[in-house]
Amino acid sequence: LPVLGICNGFQILCEARLLPGALIRNEHQRFVCRDQDLVVESTRTAWTASLTPGETLTIPLKNGEGGYVADEATLDRLEDSGQVVFRYTGGNPNGSARDIAGVSNERGNVVGLMPHPEHAVEPGFGPRGARGPRDGVDGLRLFTSVLSTLVRT
Repeated sequence: LPVLGICNGFQILCEARLLPGALIRNEHQRFVCRDQDLVVESTRTAWTASLTPGETLTIPLKNGEGGYVADEATLDRLEDSGQVVFRYTGGNPNGSARDIAGVSNERGNVVGLMPHPEHAVEPGFGPRGARGPRDGVDGLRLFTSVLSTLVRT
């Protein structure tokens, strides 16, 4: 079954060794709360199967301990195996290694993501979108993607 760990859930998945790496205090030692652009790096997970590699999503980011870290060998392995799922673009908000915002396990059924897609699922409550303030619903696409994948299987 697909698993998604968001923010502290991402931390827990790393601490439980279900995902590689760890999350540490933001590089600048401050809490960050802003709309963040992410590039989709991998579509081999149920959460991203309906997305397009290279497309940009705008997702709210809210964290104080969001700096993703791992040793160089692990980072290289994640890059080579397509396990980097999302990457920050337009600036790295927390000092994450290689601008990584989300990763998956080797099988691709467990994904950890620091930004909050659940805060971008309903017009009027999300980030700025194409039509104006608070109408962004890019986060909804992760949830419709996983539902589509589950219905097909």
